[in-house]
Amino acid sequence: MQVGIIGAGNIGSALAQHFQKLGHTVFIANSRGPETLSVVAQETGAKPVAITEVTNGADLLVITIPMKSIPSLPANLLSALAASSPIIDTGNYYPLRDGDISEVNAGMVESEWTSRILGRPVIKAFNNITADSLLHKALPHGSEGRIALPVSGEDAGAKQLVIGLLDAMGFDAIDAGPLSESWRYQPGTPAYCPDPTIAQLPALLRRADRAKAVANRDQAAKLMAKLPPDFPPQELVRIARLSAGLDTWKPRSWFAILHMGFAILTRSREA
Repeated sequence: MQVGIIGAGNIGSALAQHFQKLGHTVFIANSRGPETLSVVAQETGAKPVAITEVTNGADLLVITIPMKSIPSLPANLLSALAASSPIIDTGNYYPLRDGDISEVNAGMVESEWTSRILGRPVIKAFNNITADSLLHKALPHGSEGRIALPVSGEDAGAKQLVIGLLDAMGFDAIDAGPLSESWRYQPGTPAYCPDPTIAQLPALLRRADRAKAVANRDQAAKLMAKLPPDFPPQELVRIARLSAGLDTWKPRSWFAILHMGFAILTRSREA
């Protein structure tokens, strides 16, 4: 396939590497122009293009930018994208970063808001895994401990395409229902970033509590803002697993919480 990626951050770069390894042609763009993407191009093999060109001929489009940037995308961006080409939204809403999005604060599901702004259906995927896990924890089909990810949307064919891509990349996947159900793996829910197996994921999705998710999300965002930039991402995964009720009896997970507290304390003293 020809894949277009808007967003060259950690998730966008990790996806570009995966798609290139699978033999797909990848074009990547950001808001600052292709001249700023030379390092990303060298690391991923993706071809940098202007954001207005990234959809030309694309069989699949991935949008992986902060939600606050969605309304700033070029108005005619999707005019060159075939109606049959799926759009994957990897976004998550963090008010501390994205500011106030009144519709989401009033209860609209994040990707439903993104779909409304774009004027096109989207598939929600790749939003509940860290870039580090996405890049380094892929496993062959059938492997023990293989990470499973949820995929939501209205188009059954588009969802199956994404589920097939995930399998080829090294991850299990499940059809998590329509876009309206994608809140079950937004930030603040048990399924957000604990790297679950396909046996564990369905229960995490069922346990999601929408009333508690917002407070959980905001509390986690405040803690993340206090961490040093080099805090190990797999420590965050261990904490997420412990918070989700997984690995309760693993001392390494409890140590991760102590590690986080010590890192926050040390950074606050140095500030």
